Amino acid sequence: MRSFAGYAWLAQTYKITPCQPFKVRSVIASVRKDSLIDGVLERTFPAQYQPGPTLAEHLTFAFKREPVHLEFLARLFSVIDPTELEGWITSEPTGQYARKACFLYEWLGNPKLSSPDLEKGNYVEFLDARHYLVSEKPARNARWRIVDNLPGTSGFCPVIHITPTLAGLIDYDLNDALTQLGVEFGHDTLLRSAVWLTIKESKSSFAIEHEEQQADRIKRFAAVMEQRCGVGTPPLVQDEIAALQQAILGPRALSYGIRQSPVFVGQTRGFQNVLHYLAPDWQAVGSMLEGLQAFEINTRGGSSILRAAAISFGFVYIHPLSDGNGRISRFLINDILRRDKAVPAPYILPVSAVMQDHTLRPQNYDQVLDEFSRPLMQSIGPDVRFEGFEKYADGMESNLHYEGFATTAPAWRYIDLTAHAEYLARVIRVALEKEMRDEACILRNHQLLRAAIKNIFEGPDADIDRIIRSIHQSEGQVGNKLIKQYPLLEDDAIRADIAGLVKRFLG
Repeated sequence: MRSFAGYAWLAQTYKITPCQPFKVRSVIASVRKDSLIDGVLERTFPAQYQPGPTLAEHLTFAFKREPVHLEFLARLFSVIDPTELEGWITSEPTGQYARKACFLYEWLGNPKLSSPDLEKGNYVEFLDARHYLVSEKPARNARWRIVDNLPGTSGFCPVIHITPTLAGLIDYDLNDALTQLGVEFGHDTLLRSAVWLTIKESKSSFAIEHEEQQADRIKRFAAVMEQRCGVGTPPLVQDEIAALQQAILGPRALSYGIRQSPVFVGQTRGFQNVLHYLAPDWQAVGSMLEGLQAFEINTRGGSSILRAAAISFGFVYIHPLSDGNGRISRFLINDILRRDKAVPAPYILPVSAVMQDHTLRPQNYDQVLDEFSRPLMQSIGPDVRFEGFEKYADGMESNLHYEGFATTAPAWRYIDLTAHAEYLARVIRVALEKEMRDEACILRNHQLLRAAIKNIFEGPDADIDRIIRSIHQSEGQVGNKLIKQYPLLEDDAIRADIAGLVKRFLG
């Protein structure tokens, strides 16, 4: 006979359904095995693993054998009788799992338990640093003798579980990979390619949002990338976010600064709003940004790739602005990599180019955003209403109404970003090994082509480049307009030689 254990038993017993589904479900049956069922890893344990029918027994089982699920634990601790925890810690005053449960209960902002401070017992880390991105500045909680290495705050604390897959992906030295490209193509060529890659990243970031025709805005964003990446204060405090938003959007945006109104991601079809993602209550944005800022400070010295993933996707899910959230979130990827010296100036990794062309499988950018937004919307979507416009303090008008912000808050505050980190780790590798390599190769070939043409006749680089561009765009043909502009091309042999060189070097 099958029965649940750990989180699944607790969810069933206390009637809790988290917005973020469990990644692991534990079952007690006859044979020990693991099965992947509808994206959930079902782990079956034999009867001797059966916990007793108590909160303490099943929390102990979950802490030992299942990934930390902060959203679920926050919901669980909001409904239990605190005397259950007090009785547990009284019976096991040195038990690490009882101490972890009591510590987390209070860390989440629940009323202080009546239990006295512990006076003995070895300190234990709340998160296993081998398997999670943790704070590099842990604090000792003397009351429960717990090393608080949670990376954020109770206001916002994303979680990244370092799975074996993710561990392999982040074991990647970006500086070394750039050095190897420099050896292959020459450091001067690689540096020259950095200018175009910054433009490409800007253009691709707009393309993700279907605004790739906005030439002036693309140039403005590229300038921001070039001038602000890794410079000054990290743009996670409200004033810095607002300044960055204004630099990116320019002087003609409808709204600037941290929003004071509800916002959603979606589209309007006729008179019907289609909801893809509802951002958290604007009144919670301040504390969530403080948590994100604390996360950035606490994790310095940890994996740059994991930090970039958590900060970028964390920002976009907080959605603190009325406009510009996506572009700033992708800016933050390069900003963090630059600050951590994982990627040296002046390089900008073209991560948006990889995200935008959807060549990365099995997920693209929209699909990885759905990792959180889809189950969230399935949970709360039916309760969101669009009716009756209301004007808010920031000047925005909205007809969006949702009464469940407080109930849903744990989902937004404690997002599991493991899948997002795996995605970004793959994106970064493709951006460096393919996009940057391809651009360096194009630039090297162009330089070689220019030199080869100068062996046929001399001319300024600008004129040589104009000839190359015209012939390449004309698929090897030398047009009459070009011949008229450059009479040397009237010579059949010269014309054939140059057309042949363009085909050879540029294809």
